[in-house]
Order: sequence, then C-alpha cells, then structure tokens
Amino acid sequence: MSRGPVRVLRLGLRPYAEALRVQERCVGAARAARAGPGPGPGPGPGPGPGESVVLSEPAEPVYAWGLRGAPEAEAAARLRARGAGLAAARRGGRITFHGPGQLLAFPVLDLRRRRLPLRGYVAALEALVLRLCRRLGLAAARALPPPFTGVWMGDSKLCAIGVHCGNHITSHGLALNCCTDLTWFDHIIPCGLEGKGVTSLSRELGRHVTVDHVLQPFLDSFQEVFDCTLVFSEDPGD
Repeated sequence: MSRGPVRVLRLGLRPYAEALRVQERCVGAARAARAGPGPGPGPGPGPGPGESVVLSEPAEPVYAWGLRGAPEAEAAARLRARGAGLAAARRGGRITFHGPGQLLAFPVLDLRRRRLPLRGYVAALEALVLRLCRRLGLAAARALPPPFTGVWMGDSKLCAIGVHCGNHITSHGLALNCCTDLTWFDHIIPCGLEGKGVTSLSRELGRHVTVDHVLQPFLDSFQEVFDCTLVFSEDPGD
C-alpha cells in the first residue's frame, strides 16, 4: 500500500542558494502538515501529508560543506579565485562540489510517520540511486558499508549523500554527478575522504548523460523505494 503522495518540485537550473530556500519552505510545510489543518480553508502546504522532494541542477559552481570541514580562510580564498561560490549547509558531511551537470535531490520526508530510522533513510537513498543506475545500465554501482555513504564505482564516488533530520523531518539529500565537470573536485578533498576519487554517469557510461536524462528514471526509483505516489508542481511557492 502506498504511503501517500509526495510533491515533486522540479526547479531546473537554479542557484544552489535558491534550492536551499525552496527546501526550507518545504520543511515548514511538512511541520505544518504534521501539526494538523489550520482553523480555516486557506492555502495549505500542498497535497497529501506535506512531504516533498526538491530537484534542481546548480546553475553556478559552488563548494559547500556540512556541520564540519569548513575551509580555512586561505583555502576559501583560493576556491573563490577559481570562480566558485562558497556555502555552509546544515547537513552531515564535509566539503564537496555542486555545479552544472549535477542532480541535487532534497527529499523532505517525515521519518516518524514512515517509521524509518535515520540510517535506514540513508540506505534508502543509496538504494534509490542504485536502482537508477541499473535502469541506465550501470550494474557495477554499489554502496559501501558504514561509515561510508553514497554510491560508488570502485574507489570513485558517483553520488554523495549528506542529510539533516530535525524533529524527524529530513532535508538536504543527495548529489548525483551526471555530466559534471569533475575537475572542480581536484581543488578539494571531496567529503574529506583521502585517496578516493569522483566519477560521473557520463564517464562511466561512455556517453553524455544530462540531468534531464535521469529525471524520469530517478523519479521512478524514488516512487518504488519510498512507496509513494508523486504529485508534480512547477511552482515552489504553491
């Protein structure tokens, strides 16, 4: 039995900071939905229980880090000099890169309602990406045992995962390299992992794979893993 609708917000090519702002509005809607309907018939958080997934492709290069791993001032200046933005995010994980050619997916789900522990949620995100990879013909992709997260091809990370969970409502999520310019990763230690590399769907499949190419198989996999129906919305404010 489906666990109900999840609203899909497809932002397209947008600045990273804008995707974060849309995500925060969705978190507020999920909290409001849990609290119950308001006293009047006015606009609510959207269909269903208030769960959402925000999909975007970063419009400009940006280095982002989680609750730890902020770059020192000199390193930050070097990254800015290369034309990248810098952003701190309320998620787990160290510094990584976001930019064009990368799918960002920020699921906003109620883990208490789903009776899903946080580690189980991270495993579900990994399972989602593995299903997507199989749909695209990349059967060798795999998840590694804890403490590693994400989806890997050998020793190279294909998809990074970094999540936040406040009062059982999730935010942030995953970054899947589709046709990302991987040279941006050369200037950092991605996710703080020494001796590990990064890769992309385009590199592994030997053909150009854009974010648009993977959106539908991603959503098909999301629907299967999280046992939900999808309600589409192009307006992040509705």
